[in-house]
Amino acid sequence: MHNYIENLHWRYATKKFNSEKQVSEDDLETLLEAIRLSASSYGLQPYEVLVIKDPEVRAKLKPAAFSQPQITDASYLLVFAYNTNVDEKYLDKFIKNNSETRNQPLEDFKDLNDMIQNSVMTFSDEQKEIWASRQVYIALGNLLSAAAELKIDVCPMEGFNPDEFDELLDLRSKNLKSVTLATIGYRHENDQLKDAKKVRKSKDKLFTRI
Repeated sequence: MHNYIENLHWRYATKKFNSEKQVSEDDLETLLEAIRLSASSYGLQPYEVLVIKDPEVRAKLKPAAFSQPQITDASYLLVFAYNTNVDEKYLDKFIKNNSETRNQPLEDFKDLNDMIQNSVMTFSDEQKEIWASRQVYIALGNLLSAAAELKIDVCPMEGFNPDEFDELLDLRSKNLKSVTLATIGYRHENDQLKDAKKVRKSKDKLFTRI
């Protein structure tokens, strides 16, 4: 655990990546698995992640992210997009996946189905989108921690135009809406924050013990 905390001190939102140093496929798969295993409300995972390596695609997206260099200089660009259509069909697939994965009959998941029917399925479309977008950030947090363990840099990014990304990536046709980005790679030696001390609230300012 001591190493884990040290690695969290090591990580920061890298702004300048070394475009010559690439994240390996094995390490990428480890990071993607960390995202996949993230907690989510009821385990519904109401989101998908686009993993973009193609330099031409990233070059097209870059202007929609205010031309920030991370978009093209990092090894990969991840686009986190929440599902805008979490409906009965989505729930049916989720329950079926539970049944098949755990090799149990569908009837065993009636209570889970009922709980979701009486909570998420009662939300308005707006409430569902707010709920789904929040789930994305749990997965993003898992990515940041896993990457720190591997000494891989990640820059989480909200500085982009979601509507333009959605259009360029044709996300609307898939009932998806982009909500945040993450660029993955290795920090450049000239990154201005590389050796900066991490600034956070003190424990007494952040935590209240009751």
